[in-house]
Amino acid sequence: MNRLYFGDNLHVLREHIADETVDLIYLDPPFNSKRDYNLLFKTPKGHESDAQITAFEDSWHWGEQAEREFNEILRQSNTDMAELMPALRSFLGENDMMAYLVMMANRLLELHRVLKPTGSLYLHCDPTASHYLKIVLDGVFGVENYRNEIIWRRSNPKSHITHNFPSCTDTILRYSKSSSCTYHQSYEQHDPGYVEKAYRYSDSGGRYRLLPLLNPNDNRPNLTYEFLGVTRVWRWTKQRMQESYDRGLVVQLKDGAVPQYKKYLEDSKGRTVTNLWTDIEQAAGSENLGYPTQKPLALLERIINASSNPGDIVLDPFCGCGTAVDAAQKLGRRWIGIDITHLAIALIEKRLKDRYPYLNRTKPEREAASTAGVAETPPDYMQTFEVIGTPEDLDGARDLALRDKYQFQWWACSLVNAQPYQGKKKGADGGIDGLIFFQDDKGIAKKIVVSVKGGDHVNVAMVRDLAHVVAREKAEIGLFVTLADPSKPMLIEAVKEGFYQSPLTQAQFPRIQILTIEALLNGTERARYPDLAQGGHTFKKAKRDQGSAQQKGLF
Repeated sequence: MNRLYFGDNLHVLREHIADETVDLIYLDPPFNSKRDYNLLFKTPKGHESDAQITAFEDSWHWGEQAEREFNEILRQSNTDMAELMPALRSFLGENDMMAYLVMMANRLLELHRVLKPTGSLYLHCDPTASHYLKIVLDGVFGVENYRNEIIWRRSNPKSHITHNFPSCTDTILRYSKSSSCTYHQSYEQHDPGYVEKAYRYSDSGGRYRLLPLLNPNDNRPNLTYEFLGVTRVWRWTKQRMQESYDRGLVVQLKDGAVPQYKKYLEDSKGRTVTNLWTDIEQAAGSENLGYPTQKPLALLERIINASSNPGDIVLDPFCGCGTAVDAAQKLGRRWIGIDITHLAIALIEKRLKDRYPYLNRTKPEREAASTAGVAETPPDYMQTFEVIGTPEDLDGARDLALRDKYQFQWWACSLVNAQPYQGKKKGADGGIDGLIFFQDDKGIAKKIVVSVKGGDHVNVAMVRDLAHVVAREKAEIGLFVTLADPSKPMLIEAVKEGFYQSPLTQAQFPRIQILTIEALLNGTERARYPDLAQGGHTFKKAKRDQGSAQQKGLF
């Protein structure tokens, strides 16, 4: 079963992930760059100003939580870390960087615990803290298990060129749990200029290049012999040399010349991928979902192919918009994603369902698709995923509303497929918690205002307030989403606001719709409005995966 967890990854790792059960970990944590990252939703022309929400605040501060986690590190069993972290604190002091490193160290210790002996961890970071993170990783995994510092060149340089050389690279630190880690060498296409220069010969077998057959070790009596009139220390035994010559793979360009080996272009796997990755550009076009710091699928596919096998478990504890779990799903790996915001979890759910229509179908639906000749899909264990931590019933919704008002609002907005409005801003929101855009004619897209109430009591004044907001915002419909049951006067007040009549079908839709969380969860109520775009004006839609039917060899 593939799983998405909502919550603090430290708690999820400790409570839900067993020792040595994960094959590959990729994490792209916040870089401590002290920026607020805005998630840009797709919005129709004329509504762009409404379309921002703070996805996460990339900053850390020393305080009670940092002190508590620091003390946890001192009490755990890795004595190297228990000595390292006080040394870093002595050097850095109780500042934001130290708070960030404590947060990362505690989680890296848990990630090391859940990793199999054959597993690897890839930590994606930038120069802000990469030098400190490498020291922390040395303490967690051991210096001997450092494998690579991969440099990925992004396509967009950033920085003030009046003061610095523009920055265009990220760092990916690769560590293994042990020396027996899973690893498959990666290859990329040859550069055309290199092919033209190196593979300059051709015959009926195609283009080829000539490679030396001399042994760099000149003290090999068993490999010293005469061949085609030339005596040398050769790479191959005389028998292999003769067999290759008989097959036309060893040539002598002229009498007395040292024989060489023919390597055909079609036999080359490509150019060996080194630790400098310059061939993968940032997510763009239909792949770009507008999420801050989104990484391209090709980057994650390379990592997953290099350090895991089909059926292995891939874990991303900071899964954001879900590129790692998307790539894992595509490549036939099981996966676990963790994120601390409902916004991210809702976005990943939508992304996966858009990309892989077979996901979470019922067994009869899968059988019907098979009977209808729908493209082949992966085995059963790759056809479902579970979301853990997101409220599934009224009690869970109440618990979330008590714990975090804003996370509750974001989650409630997802129930009606609305984008949250203005994110975590804790000031006045003008009575708007979410927005939906819909299209039912050839004109500009129209707006629906969402108001979420997570308290135990609601009243008729709140319905009147929403009606005023709908009028002020020139919206067509208002959705009143409530955790508590509405009173009869509230229902009467909503009806007084009349109907929106669609020019498309002349159908009428209540201007004020009162929807309870319980009814939305059990499917007895839903937001009612016409929409030609089928939600395409609210969230960006992930491009449907076209490769599922070609995954046969992976399983």
